[in-house]
Amino acid sequence: MTINEQTVQSLINQIKPIVDEKGFVSSDEVESKIEKLFGDITPDQHVEILTLLEQQNINVSDMPNGIENDDLLTSDIAEASIDDPVKMYLKDIGKVPLLTAEQETELAKRMLEGDEDAKQQLSQANLRLVVSIAKRHVGRGMLFLDLIQEGNLGLMKAVEKFDYTKGFKFSTYATWWIRQAITRAIADQARTIRIPVHMYETINKMRRVQRVLLQQLGREPTAAEIAKEMGITEEKLREIEKISEDPVSLETPIGEEEDSHLGDFIKDDNAATPDDVAAATMLREQLIAILHKLTPREEKVLRLRYGIDDGRPRTLEEVGHEFNVTRERIRQIEAKALKKLRHPSKSKKLKDFLY
Repeated sequence: MTINEQTVQSLINQIKPIVDEKGFVSSDEVESKIEKLFGDITPDQHVEILTLLEQQNINVSDMPNGIENDDLLTSDIAEASIDDPVKMYLKDIGKVPLLTAEQETELAKRMLEGDEDAKQQLSQANLRLVVSIAKRHVGRGMLFLDLIQEGNLGLMKAVEKFDYTKGFKFSTYATWWIRQAITRAIADQARTIRIPVHMYETINKMRRVQRVLLQQLGREPTAAEIAKEMGITEEKLREIEKISEDPVSLETPIGEEEDSHLGDFIKDDNAATPDDVAAATMLREQLIAILHKLTPREEKVLRLRYGIDDGRPRTLEEVGHEFNVTRERIRQIEAKALKKLRHPSKSKKLKDFLY
């Protein structure tokens, strides 16, 4: 499918005012508008759109022009703690120089000829791009280094599939694959309850729309505004929001001493109250006292028939086997014992617990 030029021009017309005002347009804003205008498109079509934006000198980024990867790396290293493994990794990749457009093209040509060293050089020169993209996904259930690792897998796939003859800039092409690898990893690994990849992508779209509307409106957008921008109903939006919620463990420590847990403060509607427990205990004591007034055989028959001791009632046949008598004989013993219990002197003590 060929990208519709009129739709691309419509995208440019929507983005230009944002660039004129801020000097750049965020990747969230661009992704949101691409999804709305083009729907489902292939990776190559996605990159083609971004390439057309670059040709129009539209800076798609999360920072103004003039801030380079090296500046970002220096900032990241400064923020990291002394013994932080992330700092060590950032220092290592910071030693690899960035490529010029000519060097990138030369490596791409060598890659088409099967040069493995060229693939490695192109990958190493773009590791900082992975870090930049991974930073945007911190706080979604995976460690920063794990996000970088998944992003590196996406980078490797981009290197394998890159074709410079299509006119794409490699960083533009690789961004799509890196983002895909990271978001799919989060969907598969980050949550206690796994969310299907297509739903995770919908959740990402919702969050992206929220951020874009927040920037445009200068306030938190309403559910109606978000739903309208996404082209869905408010009810569907509520379903997506519910699915996006992170589960919280009942064992989560509460308080400074951390000697209490979240579960301690949640009401259990099925749990017996202290009054119920006390009443049940007294009822059992009275029942046992009354059973003791029967003959030993009658008491044992009732205990087995009603599962008083272990909660498992027995059939007449099972009890008969226990006493080595017929089931009819057990029925007679049971009937006689129950008749004794129905005497007012005994039944009144039990009835008091029922009213």
